[in-house]
Amino acid sequence: MMTVQSMYDLTHTRARALLESVTYPWEALGGIGEAIMQLGPTLDPAVYDHPQENVWIAKNATVAPTASITGPCIIGEKTEVRQCAFIRGNALVGDGCVVGNSTELKNVILFDGVQVPHYNYVGDSILGWHSHMGAGSITSNVKSDKSLVVIRDGEERVETGRKKVGAMLADDVEIGCGSVLNPGTVVGRGSRVYPLTSVRGVIPAGHICKQDGTKVAIRGLSFR
Repeated sequence: MMTVQSMYDLTHTRARALLESVTYPWEALGGIGEAIMQLGPTLDPAVYDHPQENVWIAKNATVAPTASITGPCIIGEKTEVRQCAFIRGNALVGDGCVVGNSTELKNVILFDGVQVPHYNYVGDSILGWHSHMGAGSITSNVKSDKSLVVIRDGEERVETGRKKVGAMLADDVEIGCGSVLNPGTVVGRGSRVYPLTSVRGVIPAGHICKQDGTKVAIRGLSFR
């Protein structure tokens, strides 16, 4: 369930070519900047402004004057970037997204319809279509001992070979307020994380993750 194919509907992102070139989503993290640099010049100038080097912003996006945006970056159509948002580069933001007040993005792919609306940090992460991070929830992307991140699913261990890996959220994931997604967290499609939860490892698709780490299947869940 950790593969790109099992986690994402790639019709909802401009990163489709990049993600189709890898098996696991974290394998795409090193190519986000280059993908943006290739995509940017191909965007329709009637639809996208090019206000500064390596930055493309849809004309119908709303960007607060206090937002800080550094390229490479693409901000999709009808996306809202709110006051004091801090976009540090290598950020591919889809259509209809919300990047909220004081939210920080770095080396990320946000699929269409993603909301990170209030005081979120999202780094070295991929957030699937229509996923949402509640207020104050963050991705932690570096281990305290600075060792390489390993994805753990029970007894299974997958070496990423990277020091920085945040969270891979599949489509239609909901992260509760104040939660911390520890390095290498993977959350399957349609899953939910309770508020104030410290998450590690893999949450299967269609499950609720409680504060004590218990994972419970959601009855009658139907994906969008």
